[in-house]
Amino acid sequence: MTLNRKHFRFACLIALASPSMAAPIVTPASADPSFMTARAEVAARTKTAGANARARNVILFVGDGMGITTITAARIFEAQQRAKAAGGSYPGFGGGEENLLSFERMPNRALVKTYNSNAQVPDSAGTMTAMTVGAKTRIGVLGLLPAQGIEACKNPASVPKTIGELARDRGLRVGIVTTTRITHATPAGMVAHIPFRDWEGADKAYPADARSSGCTDIASQILAFKGGIDVMLGGGLDHFRPADEDPATPGTRDDGRDLIAAWQKSTPSGRFVDSAGAFRALDPKAGGPVLGLFSASHMDYNADADRTKQPSLAEMASFAVRKLQAEAGTKGYVLMVEGGRIDHAHHATNAYRALDETVEFAKAIEEVMKLVDPKTTLVMVTADHSHVFTMAGYPPRGNEIHGYIRPLEGGEGRVQVNEDGNVTDTSGRPMPTLSYANGPVNDFKLETGSGTRTLSMDKPANDRDFLGPKTFSLGSETHGGEDVALFATGPASALVSGTLEQNSIFHIMVHALGWR
Repeated sequence: MTLNRKHFRFACLIALASPSMAAPIVTPASADPSFMTARAEVAARTKTAGANARARNVILFVGDGMGITTITAARIFEAQQRAKAAGGSYPGFGGGEENLLSFERMPNRALVKTYNSNAQVPDSAGTMTAMTVGAKTRIGVLGLLPAQGIEACKNPASVPKTIGELARDRGLRVGIVTTTRITHATPAGMVAHIPFRDWEGADKAYPADARSSGCTDIASQILAFKGGIDVMLGGGLDHFRPADEDPATPGTRDDGRDLIAAWQKSTPSGRFVDSAGAFRALDPKAGGPVLGLFSASHMDYNADADRTKQPSLAEMASFAVRKLQAEAGTKGYVLMVEGGRIDHAHHATNAYRALDETVEFAKAIEEVMKLVDPKTTLVMVTADHSHVFTMAGYPPRGNEIHGYIRPLEGGEGRVQVNEDGNVTDTSGRPMPTLSYANGPVNDFKLETGSGTRTLSMDKPANDRDFLGPKTFSLGSETHGGEDVALFATGPASALVSGTLEQNSIFHIMVHALGWR
């Protein structure tokens, strides 16, 4: 739909008619039907006890691709890995099924509908835009409304403001932490407005003829963010530096610009780091923004990472909270933390790394919760979408979650068992508990910090390089379209209940912060 003054006036009148959401913010998204639906959905919950408590700070944790099956399998994986590390075992009862990941203990939860405005099964750009702008949009689009395209880049006043921009306008501190490139869809969704999520930098993914549209690449938008971002930690250094200019600091930009050097010049109080050692030497209480980019592209999977070179997600998230707390004062802050590589492991149908990344994400949340004041900070944990990831086959309690299924007496139907004692399919192939509906075929090449690793279905199911079986062969596994979970604690977390539209997450944050 086309947004005009009449739509804005109508949106304002609708908003003012709701006492619990009196005179809320009005942005170019306010007249969008999905924006108004989500606002009403949150307003209907404001009669719940505790729903109108005010938060000074908001932390949004996004486990990219962390569907409910992933959570279930990861809680078992965490307990079984802990038992292994302690030298114990986990046969039979007490095999991890009763475990809870740190965020599962949060008192409030809801199911979240993740569809994009034009897609039943979404992508991370459309879903993150829903959470940061308050309105649904098209698949692959960041920070724009469904009817907006390239032309919107030439008219900044027409684009909706993100939660990051709204926070900065109100004097709050802003932080972004991720294990992906910070120009990737989820972290970029905090600040960027662009019709194609792949336009991360001035390189071959952003064609020269498209650049005349007036849309600035995401890397440039991030560092030109009005008021500045107080802490940015993740990967993606290549998109910020020119190609082939300095072998010691390689990049992919073909416009000759060194965005890091430009940022350091325009932000003399800022501190840039690109290694774990330099990062750990930083004082979070020292003034000035911090930019940490620890890899050329995405940061390494936890299972492959060299922690002398790259900090963990827990380290980065804890640093961000300490820094924002030290500088925010009574104004408060908004922080987004993404466990981004859960998604990438699932796309490779590599359940081991997907579960390991989920456990690391839960550890980061646990560490952050030790630092925040539950009376002043709303913390929400969710996923942007799910994956076609399945946990099935009647394994007994305590069965190795990423291993083959052992037979269980009394289960439905008769099963075949091979000489190793594992349940097999009708062709005699051993069956793992975890599998996928689609994805890459055998001998998939996975890029890691230690080099390329070959994932294969010929490896044992409990090998970290096992390629999960799938029904349909694709170059990359797809997202799933089912609802995801939302967990919450802190002021106004009572708004998190039932089944919610994904863009209602934005309206919960806005309501909790009491913005008028």
